[in-house]
Amino acid sequence: MEEQKDKKDKKVRKDKRLSSKINSRFIALTLIAILCTMILSTTVYYDLFKKEIMRDLENYTQTLKSAGLFDDISELRNVRIKNTELRITLVAPDGTVKYDNMADPETMGKHNDRPEIEEAFEKGEGEDTRLSQTLNMSTFYYAIRLSNGCVLRVSKETSSIVSVFLKGLPSMTVIMLVLVTIVVLISRYLTKSIVCPIGQMAKDLDHVDDINAYKEIRPLIDTIREQHNDIMENAQMRQEFTANVSHELKTPLTAISGYSELIENGMAADGDVRRFATEIHRNSNRLLTLINDIIRLSELDVTENAPSMERIDLCAVARSNVDMLMLSAEKHNVTLKFSGQPSYIMGNKMMMEELVYNLTDNAIRYNKPDGTVEVTVYSYEKDHSVVMKVKDTGIGIPEEHLGLVFQRFYRVDKSRSKSTGGTGLGLAIVKHIVAQHDAKLDITSEPNVGTEITITFQSR
Repeated sequence: MEEQKDKKDKKVRKDKRLSSKINSRFIALTLIAILCTMILSTTVYYDLFKKEIMRDLENYTQTLKSAGLFDDISELRNVRIKNTELRITLVAPDGTVKYDNMADPETMGKHNDRPEIEEAFEKGEGEDTRLSQTLNMSTFYYAIRLSNGCVLRVSKETSSIVSVFLKGLPSMTVIMLVLVTIVVLISRYLTKSIVCPIGQMAKDLDHVDDINAYKEIRPLIDTIREQHNDIMENAQMRQEFTANVSHELKTPLTAISGYSELIENGMAADGDVRRFATEIHRNSNRLLTLINDIIRLSELDVTENAPSMERIDLCAVARSNVDMLMLSAEKHNVTLKFSGQPSYIMGNKMMMEELVYNLTDNAIRYNKPDGTVEVTVYSYEKDHSVVMKVKDTGIGIPEEHLGLVFQRFYRVDKSRSKSTGGTGLGLAIVKHIVAQHDAKLDITSEPNVGTEITITFQSR
């Protein structure tokens, strides 16, 4: 109980750390986005602001030019400008200041080196913006050349972009705090919606369908559910396989041990020794066959790389294995027939031999006295496929068992399987080989009539 509680507490702490981590990243991302937006907005606004000021200066300068107030230099002392926000300066061609509404022209030096005035003398008009680092102010200049050769300059002093940003900072801070608060609330909700389904899956994977999750995470939940089901199914199969292997190995070993003990202790009569030895031999052969099938099935399970393929004649492989099983068919009083034509596929020859042998041997073992087994191989030119059929007149398989006969150790009639010496692994090996060759397997059967297994390969 204490250990389970510790595990639960660790899980809760882990979920909290994950939630706080997602929350902090949401908030950090939001803060970065807000700051970038504010800086960008201020920059764009200030750029528009500069263009508007320069446009106003141009319009005002053009108005002064049209009014002709500065055409006669000798009458400048009579010029009166009421607008005190704008500074108006008249510069002669030699650079001397002839008029300034905010300073004494006599005390001002030459202005012909000013960028806007130099540009106006050259092109007829000019403009410039200069920043005062000490006052944290920006001054905008617009200059135009008059008909008398002088340059009329109008300027205006405004706050710099830094000053504008600092002035708006209190308001922006309030807005940022409001946005951060909203984001914190939203991020908590979103984090919960993300983490909660994951936490529920971690607690109980057997009921993932009952988890209330948003649609974007549903594919992940479905994938995890499928993987969990596969893991549980494989685990159950391994348990069943282990139990079946133990049981199947134990049966012949028990018989071998019992008979050998009777012989060793002298409890077997002279007439029984030979019979006991025959049983020991039969059970040891069954044990060897079973071990070989288990090893082969394990090899097929763990094979990561595709088997080496070559172009083989399936008809020749099938004919060879049928000839090999003729003696077994005679012992079971079964007629074994083969028909076919050369049919080439890309396959692993050893696996194809196993495939034909297991299917044919199975058909012989589960046949009836005086029954028949027909093995047929042919090809379809139309769809470039090669078909192998194994048909018998045996005991057949009930419909409810058809989907299960390829499972390991599955037997429809357990008592008959043991009497025939089958291991219950032959069809499982067949299924593996068919899958590794990307072939298609079909089975049809009717009790007391017979079974037909069809395997279709794509010829290459």
